[in-house]
Amino acid sequence: MRISERGFSLLEVLIAMLISSVLLISAAKFLPGLQKAMLAQTRQQALEDEVWQRLYTVAKHIQRAGFCRGECPGQPLVISAQGSCIIAQWDGNANGKWDRTPSDDADQIGFRFQDGALETQRGTDTCGGKGWEKMTDPRTIRVEQFTVTQRRQAGFADEITVTIAASAVNHPDELITANYSVTGYNL
Repeated sequence: MRISERGFSLLEVLIAMLISSVLLISAAKFLPGLQKAMLAQTRQQALEDEVWQRLYTVAKHIQRAGFCRGECPGQPLVISAQGSCIIAQWDGNANGKWDRTPSDDADQIGFRFQDGALETQRGTDTCGGKGWEKMTDPRTIRVEQFTVTQRRQAGFADEITVTIAASAVNHPDELITANYSVTGYNL
């Protein structure tokens, strides 16, 4: 009398276990590499976001430079000889003059590259001195370059290009460079 057999044979079970073991070992080797790549990509994206945020901030102030609702004497935009410091002036409260005091409400703002950081100061008329605040955290980001160039072309508004290059302190080989150009209609 024959008994009806159901299920998998021992050989089939062993083959299935071998295939699943190979797949699990492959996945175990692949996942750490994937996690490392994702971490590097996240770090790179965070650095890019930080650089672009600072770049847009500087560019926004450059675009405002020169606005005056009256007669405002002086240079609306001063760029240092090396291009690593700028001072922009605009009539923020539309009172017809560039206010200098109090410094919190002054119509001047400066940006400079100093000791691996991007710094800013409100109410300044010089690139030197004390009282500058760091816009970037030197413990996490090292700014390698900050330059501003102004291009004049007859019959057109000036074009100002801001360049920032930075790297993460713990990964100095991963340098991010960003350029952004704005038109100085009020200059």
